[in-house]
Amino acid sequence: MANTYSQIHIQTVFAVQNRLSLINNEWKDRLYHYLTAILQNKGHKMLAIGGMPDHVHLFFGFRPDDSLSLLVQELKRCSTLWIKDNRLVKAGFCWQEGYGAFSYSKSQIPMVCNYIARQEEHHRRKSFVSEYIEILERFGVEYDQRYVFKNVLI
Repeated sequence: MANTYSQIHIQTVFAVQNRLSLINNEWKDRLYHYLTAILQNKGHKMLAIGGMPDHVHLFFGFRPDDSLSLLVQELKRCSTLWIKDNRLVKAGFCWQEGYGAFSYSKSQIPMVCNYIARQEEHHRRKSFVSEYIEILERFGVEYDQRYVFKNVLI
């Protein structure tokens, strides 16, 4: 084949270290724009972004010539620096080590976008930890309960 063609849709989920509620409503949209810009500058297409004060969901069209782990590492590194440089959090800010990544078909795009857009409503009924475990189980991802959300001493 002369060219590479792909259709890869990925939802990533990552949390603030120790699941602290540090993402403030006053600046979360700016954070989402910043994360979107990083993603788009690397040639990916943001489909939906949202979250809660303790975590974020990014759903995007993924370019196959990039590394997902390096992309998430860059998103987390740059956004941490941006939060610190703008003094948006009084105490130290960093993302939890690791992340979740889940793939979807084209037909599932509207459902995932809707799910991400309704995070606040969704989390009135279910905690982030419960939500994350449910996603892991729905996708058949093996995990060790002891290490899914390991608290870090600050």
